[in-house]
Amino acid sequence: MTESPTFPGTHEVFNQVPDLVPYQAADDTALLEGLRREGAAWAEDEVREIGALAGGTRAQEWGRLVNEYPPVLHTHDRYGHRIDEVEFHPHWHDLMTVAVEHGMHAAPWRDPRAGAHVARAAKFYVWGQAEAGHMCPISMTYAVIPALRHNPELAATYEPLLTAPHYDFGLREPSTKRGLIAGMSMTEKQGGSDVRANTTTATPQADGSYRIVGHKWFTSAPMSDMFLTLAQTAGGVSCFLLPRVLPDGSRNRIRIQRLKDKLGNKSNASSEIEYEGATGWLVGAEGRGVNTIIEMVNMTRLDCVIGSATGMRAATLRAVHHARHRKAFGALLVDQPLMRNVLADLIVESEAATTMMMRLAGATDRATTDPQEAALRRIALAVTKYWVCKRAPAHAAEALECLGGNGYAEESGMPRLYREAPLMSIWEGSGNVAALDALRAMGKQPETVDAFFAEVRLAEGADSRLDDALARVGKELADLENIEYRARRIVELMALVLQGAQLVRHGHPAVADAFCATRLGDDWGIALGTMPPGVDTAAILARV
Repeated sequence: MTESPTFPGTHEVFNQVPDLVPYQAADDTALLEGLRREGAAWAEDEVREIGALAGGTRAQEWGRLVNEYPPVLHTHDRYGHRIDEVEFHPHWHDLMTVAVEHGMHAAPWRDPRAGAHVARAAKFYVWGQAEAGHMCPISMTYAVIPALRHNPELAATYEPLLTAPHYDFGLREPSTKRGLIAGMSMTEKQGGSDVRANTTTATPQADGSYRIVGHKWFTSAPMSDMFLTLAQTAGGVSCFLLPRVLPDGSRNRIRIQRLKDKLGNKSNASSEIEYEGATGWLVGAEGRGVNTIIEMVNMTRLDCVIGSATGMRAATLRAVHHARHRKAFGALLVDQPLMRNVLADLIVESEAATTMMMRLAGATDRATTDPQEAALRRIALAVTKYWVCKRAPAHAAEALECLGGNGYAEESGMPRLYREAPLMSIWEGSGNVAALDALRAMGKQPETVDAFFAEVRLAEGADSRLDDALARVGKELADLENIEYRARRIVELMALVLQGAQLVRHGHPAVADAFCATRLGDDWGIALGTMPPGVDTAAILARV
């Protein structure tokens, strides 16, 4: 009898990377240093608690499932009644519960102690690493309060519920609930970012309310309890509050026409809605709607920056983790010079975003009492929103490539980060809108230019490349010819100078040096991973 040949095992697994999860999302030096520097050291224990949850197996699985099973719209019940309900995966509500109970939706308004917005930014950043989509309604609820205060009566009624640390899902009359979630509905199909072109109309009624008729092209989180929206009145574009359920318990006439099939952000229900004679209440004066709702927009723009920084951090962690465990050509990837260049460049980009994010949050805390901080926040938020959100997609693509084909597979989690990355650059004003808004701020509020230069000059003399870049900003701003055509170039340079100044003053010396050499000193290629020799990649890699 002939013996069967033996073969080596073909299913032995080796040279594969162990799962990153669980990990501590708050083990982030740039974040924690910013938390302490910007006046919120008192929140560090809670940030670490949330970080352990965010990087844990349970929350990471919640995030996967809510994107695998996105929300479903039910326009009618089985009997033919119009219900306009959106059904979410159960873990959507788990994610929302954690975010609300930890105050990411409104804690700075409920407890406005020093550093409250900084603490909230740090919590938002670490918890967003579990799942990005549900952070949209959390962000809008956070942002609605300053705008709502333009109607003190409405604010007195709803602010205590909007700031309550209770997530109470379901369509019921707002005053009967333990907590509320708010949204925003501005964009129309014929107007887009040009909200003054909106055709939604609001007609005053005898009881002081308005009858609102119109079609909104993008309304995220349509199951929120209430929305701020824009509509045309005799006095011009005005801002209104529309609850989903009216004080008498009846459904407001807000019809969800469809959910958008989006590139990413799958867990979050973005919708197209119609107001069929819906009831709303004026917030602010007639004709001042854009000025009123812009306060909400500015708060959500801060969250766009935070969201992009969050995505960069999550992508960087996965890329570095992979490289530290995967071998190729006889050595770990992380020990190979070219990969070290790529990884270090990813870290530099990520830390620059995180450090600037925390500075903006600090300015938000101080802006109510410090005119200089208010002016800085106005201009710095516009330029940073443009640049950091613009960098996120390129960063995500490069981090994904560090994993090779494994990164292209859904189970790695990298495709979800990649699809999410462009959103922050679109939400609350795409690149051109953000760049032109920065020019508008400088033109209408010259004190913002002074605040920008004052902030950056705090780092003057520490790095010649930063000094030279600041001088270039001055020359660009002095030349008004074709300034709108050059808006992106100007705003990009301003954002880089702001980031460089923060890193020179507060960042790790190796990170600051690499940033100034590449982003400001022009010793850099077009792709990430093209930093010059002499960069201390070992010190930078030790940051992750």
